[in-house]
Amino acid sequence: MPYRRLPNTDAARLKAMQTALRKSEDKPPYLLPYSSASYQDLRYFLPEFKQALILQKETLDRQTQKHKTYAESMRKVKLYISHFIQVVNFAIARGELKSDVRKIYSLAEDSKKLPQLTTENDILKWGKRLIDGEQSRMAMGQTPITNPTIARVKIHYEDFIRVHQNQKHLQDAHNRAVEKTNTLRQKADTIILNIWNEIENSFKELDSEEKRAQAKEYGLVYVFRKNEKEANL
Repeated sequence: MPYRRLPNTDAARLKAMQTALRKSEDKPPYLLPYSSASYQDLRYFLPEFKQALILQKETLDRQTQKHKTYAESMRKVKLYISHFIQVVNFAIARGELKSDVRKIYSLAEDSKKLPQLTTENDILKWGKRLIDGEQSRMAMGQTPITNPTIARVKIHYEDFIRVHQNQKHLQDAHNRAVEKTNTLRQKADTIILNIWNEIENSFKELDSEEKRAQAKEYGLVYVFRKNEKEANL
C-alpha cells in the first residue's frame, strides 16, 4: 500500500500549501475537508512563506551576479601586491636596496618568499602593510618603488575593499533571508501536517483508493514502496 510522503523541500512545501488553498478557495468553510482554523492559518501564512522564498532567491542571485566583479578585483589586487614585493626583491638582488628594507613591509628580512595571499584577510593585511611601509619609506626621503608604484597598488587595494564590503553586505542579506526561511519552515511543516491529517480523517469512510484520490486533489502525496512498484508493473 502506498504511503503518504510529507514535503521535504521548500518547493514541495510551497506546492502543497498552494494546492490546498487553490482547491479550497471556491468552497464554503463547511464543505472543506479540513478545519476553518487550519484554513485561516494556511491563508495568512502562505504569502509570508512565499515572500521569504522569493527574497532568499533574490539575495542569492544578487550575490552570484556580483561575484564575477569581486573575483576580478581580488585577482587584480593579488597581482599588484605580489608584483610590488617582487620588485622590492629585485631591487635588493641588484644591490639598490638593503635586505632590511623588507622589515618596513613586515616581510622576513632574509626571505624572498611571497606571503600567502589566499584569503580576503590575507589581501587586506598585506595590502595595508605595503602601503604603510612604502609611505614610511617615502616620508624618510627614500626613492619610491616603481612598476608598480604604491599608488597603483593602493588604487586596486581600495577597490577591493569596496567590492569586498559590498559582497559582505550581499552575503549578510542572504544569510538573513535564509534564517527567515528556516524560522518559517517549521511552521509550514506544522500547517501542512495538520491539514493533511484533517483531510485524511475527513475521507476515512471511503475505501483506500478513493480516499487517496480525494486527498490528492488537496495536494497530498502518496508514493509506492519499491517492492509495491514492482508488483504494480
